[in-house]
Formats: sequence, structure tokens, C-alpha cells
Amino acid sequence: MAISADPLNLIICGVGGQGNILLSGMVGSAYIRKGGFATIGETFGAAQRGGAVFSSVRVSEKREYGPLMPEGKAHLIIGLEPLEALRMVQKYGNPETVCISNTYPVVPAGVSANRDKYPDIDELKEGIGNLTKQCWFLDATAIALELGAPIAMNIVMIGAVLGTEQLTLTPDDIKAQLQESLPPDRLELNYEALSRGMKAVA
Repeated sequence: MAISADPLNLIICGVGGQGNILLSGMVGSAYIRKGGFATIGETFGAAQRGGAVFSSVRVSEKREYGPLMPEGKAHLIIGLEPLEALRMVQKYGNPETVCISNTYPVVPAGVSANRDKYPDIDELKEGIGNLTKQCWFLDATAIALELGAPIAMNIVMIGAVLGTEQLTLTPDDIKAQLQESLPPDRLELNYEALSRGMKAVA
């Protein structure tokens, strides 16, 4: 059942290079195309070096809201990376928040240099589950790799969101945005990524 809040407060989070900005723009534009209002606020870490990045998307049928989302007020959090999903749930989530997260980790530089330890994925899933009303997990990166297009992971993720029916968007709404954003020769691949994401949570 789609979240009925107005404004709908949505967070899309991950690390630089995962397609976070494209995804937030597509979702916002899809709602505007349907006659609503959408504002997007973006926060970058060291985005080009795999640093944390997230977008807040605020959607309303009535009016435009400021892009800065109050802490603890997210209705839906889409995590392209599981540790970033947990961080956003801790900061912006509440007991009614819903989360949909990729399980494939992007290991920070500090972990690669043996300065930090990356949490176990089961610990991350448990942490997210304890702090949200409902959550779904899928290895969207593996699905994108099966398609031979790791860059399509973000499209797999929006497919998963559609599959959970948490948004009032349809596959055709997202396909219309893909048609505006991508060259024709990449459309079929991305349609398939969308479909695979929907099936992964069905």
C-alpha cells in the first residue's frame, strides 16, 4: 500500500558513483509529470571518491515544500548501499519509516586501509529492521551484474521500490523518465533492470 503522507518525505542514499542523483531526479520529475510538486535537496560527501551522498525528495499534491527534510521525518528510505541506509535510518527514520536497501557493500577507504571495520551485513540488516516499520533487502548490484550493466543497479532499486508498492508511481511513470534520460539503445536494458527489481521483492 502506497504511503499516503503529504508531503511524502523520501531519502535516496548511497555513495558517489551509484546513480543517486539520477534516481532522485527521475522520481521527482515523475511526480511533477503527474501534476504534483517535488523538491529535491542533495548532500554530497566526497562524492567523486566514493563518499556518502544522499538526496531528500519531498513530494506533495498541494504545494512546494522546502528541500531540507527534518530529522526523524522520513517516510521512505531507499539505500543504494547498506551502511549508508542504516546511517540515514538512524538520522531521518522513525518507527513508521519504511526502508528498501541494496545489500551489496561499497567498502570505504578507511576499511580498505585497515583503519576501520565494515559491519557484517546481517548486523546492518538487523539494525535497519529494528529501527523501521518494514524493510526489504535485495542484492541489486548482483542483479545489475547479471545484466552486464553494474551501472543499472539504481534502476534495479527503483524497480524494487515499485514492487513494494510504497510509492504512487507505476512502471510506465519510470519508463517515461528513462526515455527522457537515456539514449534509445540503452532503454531495453534499463526496462529489464526495472522488471528484475520488481520481481526481486515480489
